[in-house]
Amino acid sequence: MKSFQHLSALPTLDSLGATKAIAEAASPIDEANKWFYAFVEAVRTSDIASIVDLFHETGSWRDVVALTWSLRTLGGKHDIKRLLDARLEATGLTSLHLSEGSRKTPVHVAPLPDLAFIRFCFTFETLHGKGSGICHLIPSGPSPEVTWKAHALLTHLDTLKVFPVQAGIFRSHTIFNGIWEEKRRRELEFPDGDPEVLVVGAGQCGLQVAAHLKYMGVSTLVIERNARVGDSWRTRYKSLFLHNSIHFNQTSYLRFPSTWPYFSPAPKLGDWFEAYANFLDLNVWTSSSVVETVWDDTAKYWNVLIDRGDMPHRLKVKHIVLAPGHGGSIPLSPDFGGKNFYRGRVLHSSEYKAGSGYVGSKVVVVGACNSAHDIALDLFNHGVDVTIIQRSSTFVISHQALAAGHAVTYNDDFPTELADLLGSALPWSTQKLITQRNILRVAGAIDRDLLEGLKRVGFQTNLGPEGAGLSALVYERGGGFYINTGASDRIIDGSIKLKSGCSVGHFTTHGLALDDGTELQADVVIFATGFGNLHDSVRLVCGEEVAQKVGPLFGLDNEGEVRGVWKDSGHEGLWIAAGNLSRARIHSMHLALRETHSEHYMISRSRSNRD
Repeated sequence: MKSFQHLSALPTLDSLGATKAIAEAASPIDEANKWFYAFVEAVRTSDIASIVDLFHETGSWRDVVALTWSLRTLGGKHDIKRLLDARLEATGLTSLHLSEGSRKTPVHVAPLPDLAFIRFCFTFETLHGKGSGICHLIPSGPSPEVTWKAHALLTHLDTLKVFPVQAGIFRSHTIFNGIWEEKRRRELEFPDGDPEVLVVGAGQCGLQVAAHLKYMGVSTLVIERNARVGDSWRTRYKSLFLHNSIHFNQTSYLRFPSTWPYFSPAPKLGDWFEAYANFLDLNVWTSSSVVETVWDDTAKYWNVLIDRGDMPHRLKVKHIVLAPGHGGSIPLSPDFGGKNFYRGRVLHSSEYKAGSGYVGSKVVVVGACNSAHDIALDLFNHGVDVTIIQRSSTFVISHQALAAGHAVTYNDDFPTELADLLGSALPWSTQKLITQRNILRVAGAIDRDLLEGLKRVGFQTNLGPEGAGLSALVYERGGGFYINTGASDRIIDGSIKLKSGCSVGHFTTHGLALDDGTELQADVVIFATGFGNLHDSVRLVCGEEVAQKVGPLFGLDNEGEVRGVWKDSGHEGLWIAAGNLSRARIHSMHLALRETHSEHYMISRSRSNRD
């Protein structure tokens, strides 16, 4: 199978032998209709060769749960043919229709001045569900009569036919007549049988997975180790807030009101998730944790022992969804020698609360990404003498530049579901190449003064993996960046001190010895060095044997899809849900669709076998 890097260069007009005049002269509606009619006819007759011929040599087909029940990107005609040979007949692709409406009608799209697409949206059905698609066409030659070919096709499953989401016209019409409270009490306690799915962690990932499963008819329990839903946000440092817009961080089913702050404070976000669980009637046990899990490979279920505080509870569940947070739940601190001789205080950023507790102290923050900057700025705002130690370069982007990129589709007027779909329409191989050029533009224009100021004082920056910025870091590491909301300005003007281009050697009696031969005195050392990887969370809940079977988590596979998260983990019945708020919103539905289909399909097959 080809790597997602099969696209080594963008299909620019020059590379295609086309001109901007020819591209702009083409009618989006005419070209979309022409291509789509041929596609529909080829699908109807199962003419795989004709379907493949509709794609350009650089073309790809990205499928999100619709044909493959996974997240897949097939690049190049050979792999597209393999996909269709294996899945076209089994999927039963039918009822294909071009979408209408001002935001979905065929349109010219130019992400870069020399890159021209005709983009259109469509709907379809499969044997099991209904979905939405997006196609990006490119001109295949220099002639005015040029044929437009598919550069990227997305098929995305939206809902299951037999188990539609119980919302809107499918919402409950029951008249409860005073039984509501008893109904919810019984749902929470599961007196009539164990849940089918256990979700471990009631953060943005766990709650949204549980919401989708509940309203697809799958019995689900969420357990949360904290005393209240939302405490994972409330108990972090007081100055914590989301560095990107609230529009980009919307939640499934329940939208933030138009009065919500643009930058969401963490305590307020914690209250939101507590209300979210309540309003959506999610079954959550707080102050609860997993003591033991054992997978029964014969019966295909998990034996789970839960400590709920009052007494142990044993459950048998078919699926476990681990939702430990963006990158894991175990604080990661480097093991520098000499700590026993150090007379000051050492803590991890997860233990830090507010700068008011450090007034009069000299504080060193080890780390140079979001948390480190937030904490350093909070300390400065409380008049504390604070120094950041930067051990490696950091990708820095201003919140203004980030907002400018998001605001086209993530705003008060644009539907979030459509924005998510459009953002998923191009394969990572194309997105990466577009982003590389956009990042250079941002660095040389909007953020020029910011980055030059940081360079001047010795703060080391980079443009992200392969120059692909924030998205590449999120996919590869889940961190390694700072979205500037003020700390960079204080580093530039010297208010926050900086020690860069060196590493920590060991603790001394009064601070830290650095590998450049200098010593940095400190009353307090704060490690803003992140959290352990997701395998640590798997090991903590499911044990070493299960963790060994789980494949790589995060990073990109050879198709350009994130590995092991929101899809098959490598161990049957175990799913990993991890990511920021936007990833949680987008992918929680994908995981729930897969689990719901699996669960109900097994039930239906079991009944058929009995009959």
